[in-house]
Amino acid sequence: MAAATPPVGMLSVVGTPIGNLDDMAPRAVATLERADVILCEDTRVTSKLLARFGIRTRLERCDENVIARRIEATLERVGDGERVAFVSDAGMPGVSDPGQTLVDAALDAGLPVEVIPGPSAVTCALVASGLGMEHFFFEGFLPRKKGPMAERLRQLAGRVQAAVFRLCAGIGNH
Repeated sequence: MAAATPPVGMLSVVGTPIGNLDDMAPRAVATLERADVILCEDTRVTSKLLARFGIRTRLERCDENVIARRIEATLERVGDGERVAFVSDAGMPGVSDPGQTLVDAALDAGLPVEVIPGPSAVTCALVASGLGMEHFFFEGFLPRKKGPMAERLRQLAGRVQAAVFRLCAGIGNH
C-alpha cells in the first residue's frame, strides 16, 4: 500500500477593485470564499470588501511591515493543505504593493501559486488617456521627496511611449 501524500494547498494572489467594489470579479469572490485565510494589507479595508460580498473568511494583516516575518508560516500553511489568499488594499498584490517576496518564496519552495486577475488601474488609465498604447512604461511609485522625484522625472523625460506613475497622498509635501 502506497503512503498517502500530504495535501498541498494553494497560494492565491487575488486582484481587488480599485475604487468601485462592483468591479470585483466573480472568480475573485469565489477564491476568497473558499480560502482558509485571507492575508491583507489592512483588515479594515478588506473587511469592507468582504462584507460587500458576504464573505466570512478570516483575515490576517500582512502588509509591508510584517510580510517578511509571515512568509515561513504562510508557506507551512500552504504545504499543509490550506488555501491562503493574498490581497492588497486595491489592485494586484506585487505590483507596487507588497506580495512579490511571498510569491517568490512560494515558487522557490515548489508550492502552487495562482493569480486571480482583477481590474487593472494601469490599463484603465492608458485607455482613458487617449495616448498611443502600442508600448507603455509603468514606473510605480515616484520618490516622495521633491528632489529625488524631480531627478527621477528628468531621467524618464526622454521616453517616447506613454508612462504611468503611481502617486500617493501627500506627494511632494516632504
